Amino acid sequence: MNVLKPHLQTTITTLLEAGNSHRQIERVTGIDRKTIRTYAKRIEELKANSSGVATGTPDQIPPPRPPAQAKSTASNCEPHRAFIEAQLRFKRNYMAIYQDLVDNHGFTGAYNSVKRFAGSLCKHEPEQFDRLEFAPGEEAQVDYGEGALTRVAGTERYRKPRLFVMTLRYSRRSFRRVVWKSSQETWARLHEE
Repeated sequence: MNVLKPHLQTTITTLLEAGNSHRQIERVTGIDRKTIRTYAKRIEELKANSSGVATGTPDQIPPPRPPAQAKSTASNCEPHRAFIEAQLRFKRNYMAIYQDLVDNHGFTGAYNSVKRFAGSLCKHEPEQFDRLEFAPGEEAQVDYGEGALTRVAGTERYRKPRLFVMTLRYSRRSFRRVVWKSSQETWARLHEE
């Protein structure tokens, strides 16, 4: 049996639930009435087999809410807080701190608890970004390189032109030129332009 695309199945289901006849659905969708009848039977079978929506008495009591979570217990590392903070100031890694706690302080907890506790004590400074400001005309960026193969005007030859872009820092205005010959003189002339 051929299977209809999902959107057509949904269309048939919607129109059947709206009370349209098979002939009306055929006219609207262009799907054969026999196919519509097959899908209508399948929908009826699914409805008969489904348990449906659970119904109850109108004064039904809703289920109780889950109990509120108790506050988290103190970490096994809390008694050693001063030692861990001192070691973090010396820039020691978590494994070294854990090993010292086990060897020298009789710590019985897991490494992961030390790692979590020490990680919560570390204060990460945001990365610093300096904003550079320039007066108008004070600085510019120059990009100079090869372009893609391009057909030279008036010939059948292809060459790679040189591309020049100068961008002013203050206004972000840019000057762009394409040149076919590259030399010191061309470079200087492009800067002057």
